[in-house]
Order: sequence, then structure tokens, then C-alpha cells
Amino acid sequence: MLSENQIQRITNSVDILFDEQLKFTQKLVKFPSLRGQEHTAQDLMFKAMSERGFSMDRWKIDVADIEHHEGFGPVTVSYENAFNVVGTYRPDSQLSQADAPEGRSLILNGHIDVVPTGPLEMWSRSPWQPDIIDGWMYGRGAADMKAGLVANLFAYDAVRTAGLRPQAPIYFQSVVEEECTGNGALAALLRGYEADAVIIPEPEENMLVRANVGVLWFKVRMLGQPSHTREMTSGFNAIDAAYAAIQALRGLEKEWNDEKDQHRYFEDLEHPINFNIGQINGGDWPSTVPPWCEFDVRAAIYPGMSANDARERIEQTLAEAVKTDTRLGGEMPEITYTGFYAEGYVLEEGSDAEKTLRQCHETAFKSELQSFTTPGYLDARVFTIYGDMPTLVYGPVSKDIHGFDERVHLESLKLITKTIALFIAQWCGVQESNNTAGND
Repeated sequence: MLSENQIQRITNSVDILFDEQLKFTQKLVKFPSLRGQEHTAQDLMFKAMSERGFSMDRWKIDVADIEHHEGFGPVTVSYENAFNVVGTYRPDSQLSQADAPEGRSLILNGHIDVVPTGPLEMWSRSPWQPDIIDGWMYGRGAADMKAGLVANLFAYDAVRTAGLRPQAPIYFQSVVEEECTGNGALAALLRGYEADAVIIPEPEENMLVRANVGVLWFKVRMLGQPSHTREMTSGFNAIDAAYAAIQALRGLEKEWNDEKDQHRYFEDLEHPINFNIGQINGGDWPSTVPPWCEFDVRAAIYPGMSANDARERIEQTLAEAVKTDTRLGGEMPEITYTGFYAEGYVLEEGSDAEKTLRQCHETAFKSELQSFTTPGYLDARVFTIYGDMPTLVYGPVSKDIHGFDERVHLESLKLITKTIALFIAQWCGVQESNNTAGND
């Protein structure tokens, strides 16, 4: 257990370093690390970890290395710039086994990729200009989740600045593909990175995620029969057919939401299963009956349902609609899986890692840690389901993530950083040290 003096030194160190932490976060937000463009931001993360003396691992994800795994998400883009970065801190090997405090290893994970901005004119400022206004930092990715990614590093810095050396390995992970497949976290796991616990400081309103949904991405393509609009009834309108297919999927969405009482931790959510029609394209000419239409879906599923089972239900739903709804023209649409193919997970209560986080949160926030269930995707499913590691998704207050004027609350971020720093010290164990920097 940490002494009161050590706790005070760690929390004071977060305060001392916080301006530097915010400046580095702003620097990172300025990199537009959209899908396929993450490498420059990863260069900055690599440099920052290297300067701390970590052992460095930077590699381009090879689909061939991970596509065999059941947690893999289908890829439809180039991975030419899809680099993961991991920096490893290792404790002082000069201590004898008898003298070394007992410590447990830790993964501090976060994703560098961000979602598209949408129309720039609908932002109040550039999404790549991380202004600080009234206690909030703005910018695409400021909350989701570059503030948390940087908090991992500066929480470690606070422990070192407090004159303490962690006594167990810590793996600092900056991964790609969280917003679309989860393949970045999966690649890190399959590369051999495992630990006694994982923290992922996603923007979670100062709370711990208890459970979250799985997600499938797929594209539905309808084919029609073109004709001139003067004889429109001789053609078959693929856009009309697409709307009929969407209606059928809405029926499955309602069916799954009606089953929420059968799923632990989801009973009190108003609408846990969301099918989002995120993109739609079709037709060639306003005066031609459209011969094609396709739309992209993000569909949520409950923990315990496999991606394969969900796929079967989705395809069965559309096949039944083809038989009963003449708007679909009697032909099964083409369905292509384009990204997430992920199961949900539940964080079981009572782990030592959760108990430690609760203690550290209460010390930092002076209040009890709350938990909740989210209908969103999280990379924690990789570590929880396939790595059997207690994975704590816990992070700062945010507003408008994936929307316009995304922002993160700075006082919340500071307290989250204190919690993570205290967790590092308590979970990994610490030894007093006169050297307060580096990994020598």
C-alpha cells in the first residue's frame, strides 16, 4: 500500500506536470490521424515514449498475421500507414529477488485514430486547432481519445517525478483501427503483449464501463433495372428497394431491443441496440430509374452473441423480407462485411484490478467510483475475451465525440490522470528512487 506521503507526492506531481500534459495533448490533436493517416501522430508517440527510455516496438499491421483470429474485423482499406506503437517500461533489474517489492504488470492502452470531421463549416473552429476555452479542450480526437492516451504517459511521469520507480513491467500502447475494426488492439495482443491488468482511458464520464455491445459493419447492395422515368413502371428502383431493406433491419433492431431484459447490465438502457445507417449511395441520373443503391450499417449486438450468429440473423432477416416485400424485387441483396466483426463483453465484478481502481478513484475524486453500461464499441473486448485480462475502461468527461466541436473537460482529465498515476504506483508497486526521470 502507498503511504500518505507517497500519495500526496504523486498527486502533487500531476498538478505540477499538467500544463505540460495539456501542451503535449494539443500537439497530438493537431495531427489529423484519420484512418490511413495515423503514422505521423504515431511518430510523435514513438518519440515521446523513446524519450522516457522505454524499449520501443513499432510495426505495420500485417493482415495475414491476424486474419485467422475470430476477433478480426474484415479490412477494405490499405494498411500501408497502419502502425502500432508500444513502449515498454521495465523495472530496475539490479534489485535482488528478495529485496524487490511485489508488483503486477500493466498495459496502458489507447487508440490514436479518429473519426472524420464532417463538414468543416459546421465546427465553430478548425477541428485540428485544439483551443482551450472555459475549461475544455476542443478538437477532433481531443476527447476520443488523445487526452486519455497522453494521460497514460503523464501518469507515469507523475510517479517518476514523485521520486518513485514502478516495480513491474508497464506496456504503453498506442494503437490504430479502434474506430473501425479493433484490429490494432488485436495485433498488439497477438504480438504477445499481456499483463495482469489493462487500463483504457476512453472518455467515459469519470466512470468505469461494466459492459458494452459488440458491433458489426456491413454494406448492403441492391440492384435495380434502369429505365427512363417516362416509363418508370417498367424499371425497378434500387433506391426504393434499399429503403425496404432498411425497414426490415429496423424490425430486427426492435426485436433485439425488446429482448434487453434477458441481458445482464442492459436491462435499464432505453435503447441498447442501435442499427445506424451511416452511409448511402445510389443511382446515376435524376431522370433514370436507379439501377443500384448501397448503404452501410453499423449494427450492435449483446455480449454473448457471436459475430457469426449475428451475421446469420441479419442475413436471415433480409432473406425473409425478400420473400414477403415486393419492393425488394425478389432478389437477395449482396451483403459485404466491411469492418467491425466484434463481440461485446462484460467486466465481471470483484477483480483485484477493479478494487484497486476504486481505491485510487476515491482518493483522487473524493467520491465513490460509479460503473455503467455503454451501447458503444470498445477495444477492451480484445483483452477481456481473448486475453483473459481484467480491462478497465475509465476516463474523463467529454462532449460531442464523433460530433461537431468535440471536447474534453480538463479538470476531469487531471483527476483521471491522478487516478491512473496512483493505480500505477499501487498495482505495479514502487520503490523510492533519487532518480526521477527515464527508464535507466
